[in-house]
Amino acid sequence: MKKIGKGFWITLGVGSVFFIVLIILSSVLQLGERLNTISPYLEIAFYVVSGILFVLLIVRPIGQIVFSPTFSMDSLFTEEQNAKKNYQMYKKVTKNIMLEPYLSEDEKASLDDSLSDPLALKQSLSLVFDQTIKKEINKIIVKHAETVFLSTAISQNGRLDSLAVITINLKLIKELVIKCGFRPNYPALGKLSFNIMTSAIIAESLENINLNELFPQKGLNALSDIPFLKTITGSLAQGVGNALLTLRVGIICRNYLFMNLKGLSKNDIRKMAFGEAILLLPSVLAESVKKLPVRLKTIFEKVF
Repeated sequence: MKKIGKGFWITLGVGSVFFIVLIILSSVLQLGERLNTISPYLEIAFYVVSGILFVLLIVRPIGQIVFSPTFSMDSLFTEEQNAKKNYQMYKKVTKNIMLEPYLSEDEKASLDDSLSDPLALKQSLSLVFDQTIKKEINKIIVKHAETVFLSTAISQNGRLDSLAVITINLKLIKELVIKCGFRPNYPALGKLSFNIMTSAIIAESLENINLNELFPQKGLNALSDIPFLKTITGSLAQGVGNALLTLRVGIICRNYLFMNLKGLSKNDIRKMAFGEAILLLPSVLAESVKKLPVRLKTIFEKVF
C-alpha cells in the first residue's frame, strides 16, 4: 500500500482548521441572532467580544505553535557529524527550556556547561527530555483532560461542549510546544488538527447520547429513567468521552515530539495512544470527581 505523503496531511490539517473555524463561526452567528431579538446593540457587543476571544483563544495559540522552531528528537540520537549540523537548533531549544521553572538548577547548569560542545549538548538535552520534560508533559495532558471532563460534564449543550473541546485541546498542544521549546513538523500538526476536529464533532454528538444503549440492563434502565439520575449519568458519560479524546490528542502530540525515544513508528504511536489514554483515564476521573460536587450543584438546581 502506498504511503500517504506529507502534502496530504498538511492539506488535511489546513482543511481541519478551516472546518473548526466554521464550527466556531456558526455558533457565534447563531447566538448573535438570538441576542438581536433582545437588542441589536447587544448583538454587536457580542460579536466584538467573540472576535477578541477568537484572537486570544484560537489565533494566538495557533501562531505560537506554528512559529515555534521545529525539531526532530531523532537528531538527539544521531552521530557526531549530525550533532554539529543541528548545533544551532540545539542551542535554540536549550535556551527556551532553560526558562522553564520545572528544571532543577543542576539540569540548567548541565545544559549551560554544554552549550559550547555540540555532542555534550546533545547528550544533556537527551537526558533532560527523558527524565524531566516528559513527566511535566504528562501532567499537562492530565490537567487539560480534567478541565475537559469538568467543563463538558456540567454542560447541557453539545455545541458548547464542541467549543470547549476545541479551545482546551488547542491550548493543550500550545502548552506542550512551549514546554518542550519546539513543535512537531507540519504533517504531524496536520494530523493533530484532524484529531481536534474529530474530537469536536464527537463532543457535539455526545449530547444526544442514549443511556438505554449504554445501560442495557433493566435495573440500570430504570435508574436512567429517573430525571436527576438521567441528567447526571448523561453528563458524566459526555465528560468521560471528551476527557478520553483529549488524553488521546495530548498523547499523540507528545509522541510526535518524542517519537523516536523508544524506537516507535508513527503507526505504533497512533495504535498505542488510545490504549495509554485508557490507562490514564482513571486518574483523570479520580481527580475530577473531587472537584465535581460543587459543579454538580448547578445541575441539581436545574432539575429541582
